[in-house]
Amino acid sequence: MSNKPQYKRVLLKCSGEALLGNQQYGIDVETASRIARDVKQAHEMGVEICIVVGGGNIFRGVSGTAQGMDQANADYMGMMATVMNALALQHAIEKEGMDSRVLSAIPMATVCEPYIRRRAERHLEKGRIVIFAAGTGNPFFTTDTAAALRAAEMKCDALAKGTNVDGVYDKDPNKFDDAVRFETLTHLEVIAKDLKVMDAAAISLARENNIPILVFSIHEEGAFSHVLCKEGQFTEVV
Repeated sequence: MSNKPQYKRVLLKCSGEALLGNQQYGIDVETASRIARDVKQAHEMGVEICIVVGGGNIFRGVSGTAQGMDQANADYMGMMATVMNALALQHAIEKEGMDSRVLSAIPMATVCEPYIRRRAERHLEKGRIVIFAAGTGNPFFTTDTAAALRAAEMKCDALAKGTNVDGVYDKDPNKFDDAVRFETLTHLEVIAKDLKVMDAAAISLARENNIPILVFSIHEEGAFSHVLCKEGQFTEVV
């Protein structure tokens, strides 16, 4: 690795499913530790890092709605799940010797700080890892949209989206052997081709604020640092 990161401040979007490891449900401590090691590697290169974590490993608003639950209610439950994940990730990050703060869009003074933009920026400037929990704090918005929103608010140079595969493909690479990975795409191409990178609201937000999205595999140890140095396998949406 050339050890020369191309970005000064980055937001890492980590899905709740990424924390499952090989489990069916909940948080795999070893997987959380591995993600924390990847964050540490990037942090030691001088990159300021903030994280938005999903909640799909504990509760999915979508599945709650499918079972007849009111969508707003289901979404709030999903936001609570992201707070649990954020606290687990904070523990893993601090075990790696880094300083971190969890900021929740839904105030929960007992367990974490409320999200205040200028306070979050201050934490980043002090070299802390900032974990944003509870999505945008509003129902009907995904954690992908929350990631794009926070990346814009924090003036991030890039949004790194850790997924199950090493980039964006024209079709599901787990189902089709002839799936082709894109090296680069534009935000508009992602929307036009209906590629399932992030939802349209998140892509539009990133486009309006000129934030590149780097899609890579969160399961590959060290991939996060490689991507920040523009190395390894990933897709760049610009």
